[in-house]
Amino acid sequence: MTTVNQLLQAKGFDVWSVTPDTTTFEAIKLMADMNVGSLLVIDNGEIVGIVSERDYARKIALHDRSSKTTPVSEIMTAPVVSVRPDQNLQKCMALMTDKHIRHLPVINEDGELIGIISIGDVVKAVISEQEVVINHLQDYIAGVS
Repeated sequence: MTTVNQLLQAKGFDVWSVTPDTTTFEAIKLMADMNVGSLLVIDNGEIVGIVSERDYARKIALHDRSSKTTPVSEIMTAPVVSVRPDQNLQKCMALMTDKHIRHLPVINEDGELIGIISIGDVVKAVISEQEVVINHLQDYIAGVS
């Protein structure tokens, strides 16, 4: 089974973040510029929340609030659920489904942030893993006949 660390090795370790006082507008612009769906909210080196496009849609746009004056601290999701690099992707998928979340920061054994994974990353990796198994089974069946 593929681990979070193996997924990060393939996709990269980039993490984009903002501070709690960053405006929602600035956060959404950064998400668009970096082509990501969420940003970690970090204060004095600690993860204090996560802000996503969904947070913007539900807490700014639907409530007619100003994204240019509302800080992300007012709309972010906290506390943040995270995973370890040695966890397998099936457990991550189950956690994301259970908690209704789409992004998981990856924290190593020293408590350091080393990456972030999305549900899209996880699904893509699981499908790829299943394709390999299917191909092996097809090769085995073809060889047996």
